[in-house]
Amino acid sequence: MATLAKARSACRALPGATSDVKWGADLVFSVGGKMFAVMPDNPKEPPSISFKVDDERFLELTDREGFEPAPYLARARWVLVRDLKKVSDAELKALITRSHLLIASKLSGKARQALGI
Repeated sequence: MATLAKARSACRALPGATSDVKWGADLVFSVGGKMFAVMPDNPKEPPSISFKVDDERFLELTDREGFEPAPYLARARWVLVRDLKKVSDAELKALITRSHLLIASKLSGKARQALGI
């Protein structure tokens, strides 16, 4: 079973990752100013996390129990893990790392080099 604490640690450990609170309640992790993971910043909210996935994995993941298309971002192939009990820490870390890579790969070469990616 995954935890938000471990997800936050995984996000912070990625090269060039930054974080801030957006929309008053969401902890957003970005690389080069582009979001790669979003989770609630309020401990009273149920733990969940959203992130980008490969196009070919979107349907596979959203068919799984505990996963669903992320509100407002599904068209960009983001998923929401609403039930963290349905994913292990290792799998969640791999999904977050892939999301970071997908977002970072869209940055310019100069931006990636400046971030050490």
